[in-house]
Amino acid sequence: MNLLPHPLDSVHAYVEHFSREPLPVLRHTVRELEALRANLDRVSSKQITRVVLGDPLMTMRLLTHVERHRRQSQNHDITTIERAIMMLGVEPFFSIFHDMPTVEGVLRAHPRALVGVLKVIARARRAADLARDWAIARHDLDVQEITVAALLREAAEILCWLHAPGLTGQVVALQDADRSLRSADTQRRVFGVTAAEIQLGLIRAWHLPLLLVELLDESLRDTPRVRTIQLAAAFSRHVARGWDDPALPDDIAAIEALLHIGREALLQRLDVPEDFRARFLPEPAAE
Repeated sequence: MNLLPHPLDSVHAYVEHFSREPLPVLRHTVRELEALRANLDRVSSKQITRVVLGDPLMTMRLLTHVERHRRQSQNHDITTIERAIMMLGVEPFFSIFHDMPTVEGVLRAHPRALVGVLKVIARARRAADLARDWAIARHDLDVQEITVAALLREAAEILCWLHAPGLTGQVVALQDADRSLRSADTQRRVFGVTAAEIQLGLIRAWHLPLLLVELLDESLRDTPRVRTIQLAAAFSRHVARGWDDPALPDDIAAIEALLHIGREALLQRLDVPEDFRARFLPEPAAE
């Protein structure tokens, strides 16, 4: 993979660069798919879905493939992984997705970048799990759409680690040195553009479902579905820095308002450690 040593001059240039080579996937994903392929006669679409949803890069590979090969008669987007697999068929799925490059192989010479991208992927998985849980609690009409959107919300940052590990490392170092720095401001300082701008460009260039554009649109944050995804991503990002992160009290208050459940029940649902729960409980009313 041709790594970027310096910033490019536009969102379009980043999208073009990121689009030149096939997406790698996690080595664990390759191994799990190979294990399923070995028992092809007994494999279900649900089993494949579980593996795909464990890897945001594999999720992107599948959705972009389906979109690029959609039939003219197909007049609606495929927005969930299980539908995409059912449309392809189990056997064709394994024929299409084999011999894929791996993240670990691409970043073999960049161990710090590998650690960085694996951390972002872990954060994306946590956000997807949270968003799924909250979507179920809200009785969302299509929980997997929310899960997929939350999983892919960090897609641009993942791709930046893969294609520009040095620049992405600069962003992380700046934020580690000053936690008050906003991610978008730091990304613009280093890359000249934000990850959100790159992400929107990629969604359009790769013809990913338009629903993703809507679900990842910050201007629609007042809608429950977008709010679910935004809060799941924010909470996952902040808790990854530690339960003492200064942004967490506001996150938890916002999640409480979204789900309409009591604070004690919410803290239990979020698996907040006992040692930190008092920090997130409201002050007792003065007598």
